[in-house]
This record gives sequence, structure tokens and C-alpha cells, in this order.
Amino acid sequence: MNNDFLPISRADMEKRGWDELDFLYIVGDAYVDHPSFGHAIISRVLEKHGYKVGISALPDWHSTDDFTKLGRPRLGVLVCAGNIDSMVNHYTAGKKKRHDDFYAPENKAGQRPDRATIVYCNRVREAFGDIPVIIGGVEASLRRFAHYDYWDDKVRRSILLDSRADLLIYGMGEKQIVEIADLLSVGVPVEDITAVKGTCFLSKRDDFSDSVEIPSYEECVADKRAYAESCRIQYYEQNPYTGKTIVQKHANRALVQLPPMEPLTTEEMDEVYGLPYMKNYHPIYEKDGGIDAIREVKFSLTSSRGCFGSCNFCALAFHQGRIVTARSQASLISEAEEMVKDADFKGYIHDVGGPTANFRAPACGRQLKHGACKDRQCLFPKPCPNMKIDHREYTELLKKLRKIDGVKKVFIRSGIRFDYLINDKNDEFFYELCEHHISGQLKVAPEHVSDRVLRYMGKPENSVYERFCSKYKNINEKLGKKQYLVPYLMSSHPGSTLKDAVLLAEYLHANHLNPQQVQDFYPTPGTISTCMFYTELDPFTMKKVYVPKSPKEKAMQRALLQYKNPDNYKLVRDALVRAGRTDLIGFDSKCLIRPQKGVNIGKRGSSDGKNIKRKNSIAKNKRRTENEGRKAEKRGDSSGARRGNSRR
Repeated sequence: MNNDFLPISRADMEKRGWDELDFLYIVGDAYVDHPSFGHAIISRVLEKHGYKVGISALPDWHSTDDFTKLGRPRLGVLVCAGNIDSMVNHYTAGKKKRHDDFYAPENKAGQRPDRATIVYCNRVREAFGDIPVIIGGVEASLRRFAHYDYWDDKVRRSILLDSRADLLIYGMGEKQIVEIADLLSVGVPVEDITAVKGTCFLSKRDDFSDSVEIPSYEECVADKRAYAESCRIQYYEQNPYTGKTIVQKHANRALVQLPPMEPLTTEEMDEVYGLPYMKNYHPIYEKDGGIDAIREVKFSLTSSRGCFGSCNFCALAFHQGRIVTARSQASLISEAEEMVKDADFKGYIHDVGGPTANFRAPACGRQLKHGACKDRQCLFPKPCPNMKIDHREYTELLKKLRKIDGVKKVFIRSGIRFDYLINDKNDEFFYELCEHHISGQLKVAPEHVSDRVLRYMGKPENSVYERFCSKYKNINEKLGKKQYLVPYLMSSHPGSTLKDAVLLAEYLHANHLNPQQVQDFYPTPGTISTCMFYTELDPFTMKKVYVPKSPKEKAMQRALLQYKNPDNYKLVRDALVRAGRTDLIGFDSKCLIRPQKGVNIGKRGSSDGKNIKRKNSIAKNKRRTENEGRKAEKRGDSSGARRGNSRR
């Protein structure tokens, strides 16, 4: 293998003595040859197996010129929208256009199209006609079934139909792409490649052995209950060892998802991450100042894949799967030693982690033979008694990395799962974390404080986070360190009423927290929470879920998380009035905002400037909020809904 970037031009091909490519890889990101980028991994894996791959990164989709400049490939075209779904890349949760794209030159947005996978595939067909087209990556993976599309506000068909591709690889695709390439190279027609695990294809048949049929696209469009049932079955069958083939009809054709591919073993992961990546963006971007997306990951180590945390708003379980696999210590130490030699390395390893940093092994022994449990979660609502909670191997790895000559500090910046850590009876890692791997702040994701909302999120109850906070504080005090927790919080998640949002604001006020960034719930394809948002049903129980949907209510819930911001004053005041919590408008130490002169906020207000005595503590308010929330769920309504502000 050449120690160079893969070809992006005819001149590059000529340097290698290539007359034609085996595969052309079309990608909606700038070309960055680093294993944090999917296109780098897949192209390098193909290269290792003897295939000639060329890269067309961020092609101009307005014509076929960029698609044909490397010539017609011998075996097929691979298409990926990039590391992020193109619609998420382009739009905020409020559907406003983003101004930046850190995966593009000069951070300039708009260099890839909306729904990039579909647009690129149509250009490929225009350029090459009947050629095998294989799609993959996050955008394709999470849109493999009929799915609710937040931006169109409707259920769309499987992306396999709209793109007119031949095959869809879902999940992490190293094994699939090699198997497909080997079949194509010996002359197997792409329409006959119907037995590779971890792939989807279209068929006129629907009678597959050991399969389950889910509600059709047409049924999902017509009936939200059918959509929820479809979503539940999809999640239940995402098991590489026991999962069944899933069939979903789309008119006269069937979308067929074969069971997931088995996750890479430790040896296989070591091999993938040991390929000759250039670990940087292509030199053509130097004139543009480089590609910002590389800056945080260039000196980070990917130690694991998969996540058994399974938060409902996260698509990881649907993409990477729930079985955690990890690289060996030797592989990670070797990469770190090479990292030190880089002229730009300043002594700081930015991260050693994965989807969840402190997951370095399957949740329990049975997962490697039977996969994750079909209808049980490892950590939610309580930790499974069979789960192994052990940080010793991860602690040992971090100690070894710290000892490497040239390494000053090893940070952990990918998520720490606090509900896993707090249940470890051995405190060694907790002390190591606080003493060596934090730079003043540790970011964690409690997301909310209402236990009812947390249940819909698939997160532990708030008392678990409170235990973690207390222990974190105590350990730092013992170490003589002043270090803080920075909580990630989310507004407007399905199940969150306005009163839940007020409860969260009270918590922030009582704990003197002033979050600079908060996340409004973003209904992205492939998550359970998105199913709840669209159907207003919990797909696992089929019970009604209150969903804040009106722009006004969502804005109020978000504003409550940043109630100190003067720009949010009117939204916060309106929210408190609507929630019947005008006792929080006044001059008392428990109040969130002060009254405006001449504004009558009602009998419970304190605009006279006198201190008021609240009848209930935050804990009582929490119980009351959750009781009222349960009543709202039974009604399928809330005070805001009754006013017609949040239903459609």
C-alpha cells in the first residue's frame, strides 16, 4: 500500500499506474484521511484487500463533471453523505439554516446538497447509467426503513428507493464492503447479492425465511400506531446473533433488511485502526485554512465502538449497535506513540473514548454469544444485575498512556456514563478521572431532572445524578481540586410539559447553574424519541405521550433553561404565567425573574417587592409536576394543549 492519500484526480491515478478504479467513493465531506471519518476507513479497508479506490469529496452536484473526472469504475460506486446526516448538517433544531460546516473548506455551509445521498446517487446514474451503486454512512443507515422526516414533516420511503441505489450498508461497514467487493469482483450481479449481513436491498418477493414483516410504508403513512409498531420491531431485531430478517413493503416491492453484521473483534478493530491513514486532511485544503473537523480528533484515540446505554434520543443503538467492542491496549499505545512524533502535537491527547468513554467491554458475557437482550436495557431503569461494572482495564490503559514520553496530559472528553460509574464499587477510576483526566470541568449528560421525562429519554432517575454530583464533589475536595460539572441539558423532549421545564429551571437556579449551551430536542431519523415525537406514542408501551410541538412552547421550554439571559425575559415570563408559576416572578431568592413595572402578573405574583413564602419546596414541586404530567398523559393533553398551542 502506498503511504499517500488515495487518488482524487487522474494525475494521482497515473502516479500509481492505474488506468481505472475498482470503486469510486463519493462523499459529502472534505477528504480527511483519518479513522474518525467513515470514508477514510472504508476506502483504506478496500485498499488493504487489493482494490483500487478513488475519492470524490464534496463534488459539485449541479453537473456530472466531478462524478466522471476519475473515469467509470470497474466494480461500482460507493456513496456516503458524510459523517453527519446532511439535513442535520444544514439545519438547526428550529429548521434554520446553519452558517457553518466544519466538514467543508473554509467552514462554508452549502457545499453539499440537502439529502446528499439521494442527490449524489441520481448524478451517478446520470453519469454512469446501470452501474452497481452502494450507499452507506449515517444518513443511509438511519433512513433504511420508512422513516419520519422532521424537515418535510412526513413519513418518507426508505432511502434505498429514493436514491435508486442497489444496496444499502447499515451500521459499521468494514465487513460488508469487503464481502460485497469480493462478490462483484468475481462477476456476481449486484441484484444477486442478497445474503450479506448488515445490508438492505429491494425485492419483489416478501417470503423470506426466518423473517418478520413490519407495517408497510403505506400503513406507516396512514396510521401513526402502525408506525410506532414498526419502530418497535425494528429495534427488537437489531441483534447480530438472534435478529430476524425484516421485510417492509413499499407498494409492489419489499425493503429487506438482513440481520446486523457481527461487530468487529478486538483483533479486527486493531487491524482497521492500524491501516496507513495520513491522519490529516488532503493538502488541497491548505489554501482554505484546512478542515476544522480534524482539529479535535487528530490527537484523540478511538478506543471502542457500540453503546449499551441506549438513550432513546440517540441513534447509536440503531447504527453501531449495543454490543461494545474495543481495541487492545497495545494498538492504542502504538497509535499514541506515533501521535507524539507529529510536529503539531503539543503533548495533549484530547480524548480516549468512543460513543461512551468508560465502556470498554460488553455489558455482560452473554452479549458476545446472544447479543443484547431484546426487550431489556442494561442500565435503564435500573442497572441489570448481570452487568459487569469494572473500570480497571480502562484505568490501566490511561496510566500507560500517561507514561509515554512526550505526553503531558490525557483528557477524556467523549461522554462519561455517570450512572455506570457511580455503581462501580471500586473508586480507583473515579479518583484517577478527577486527578488526571479533567481540565477543570467534566461534561456529563443528565439531560433533565424530571424523572418522568427521564423515563421517556431512557435515562436514570435524577437521584442517580445527584449521587454522582455529591461523590464528584467529595473526591475533588479530597484531592484539593476545584473542578466543576458541566451538565448537558435538553428541552422539549417528548413527555416534557411546560411544568417539567419550570422544574428544570428551578433546579438550575437552586444549584447556581447557568448553562451557556442547551439542546432543543432534534427529531432525527432512527431514534425512539423521534418516533414518540411523530406518533405521540411510546412504541414500547403504546401509551400516549405528551409532545411539545408548537414553536412557542418549544421556545419557552428552551428559554427557561437560560432564564438569566435578558433576551429570554418575555418567553420566561409567558412560560411561568402559562404554567401557573407566577410565584417565581418577584424579588424572593427563589424567583427566576423580576417583574416588569406596571405589569400585573396575578395574585400569586410578588410585584410589590416583598418576599413571598412558597408553600412547597422544589422536591414537592417535582412530585406535583410529575403527578400532573401523568394525568396529562392519560388525557393525551396538557394546559398548553387545551389552549390549542401544541397539537397538530
